[in-house]
Amino acid sequence: MEQDIKKLSPKEEAIMVCFWQHGPMFVREVIEKMDEPKPHFNTVSTFVRGLESKGWLGHEAIGNSFRYYPLVDGAAWREKSVGGLVDRFFGKSYLRFVSSLVKEEKISTDELRELIDMIESQK
Repeated sequence: MEQDIKKLSPKEEAIMVCFWQHGPMFVREVIEKMDEPKPHFNTVSTFVRGLESKGWLGHEAIGNSFRYYPLVDGAAWREKSVGGLVDRFFGKSYLRFVSSLVKEEKISTDELRELIDMIESQK
């Protein structure tokens, strides 16, 4: 399912990351995985239902509760998100993106060498 990355708010994204990392969960389990201060059950439940109505989550009934699961692949979403970031802020240039990481000292020389080794091993 193709989703527009702009349709996820930061709070929705945090909830989706929980599902992508931990798989199907009940709302109370999502809350357990979230950082402090823990949001209220009703707040998370509202976000989860909103994500379901937007096509990001599905659910299965188990007893009197719903267990939710992601319908959108996390890896594909992450790739599209990074691509959108590179397109918007770096003129579609991954070289400019990596260069900015180097200039801002967000990536070390050793990490760059590791990245080069990874690229060369894929050839």
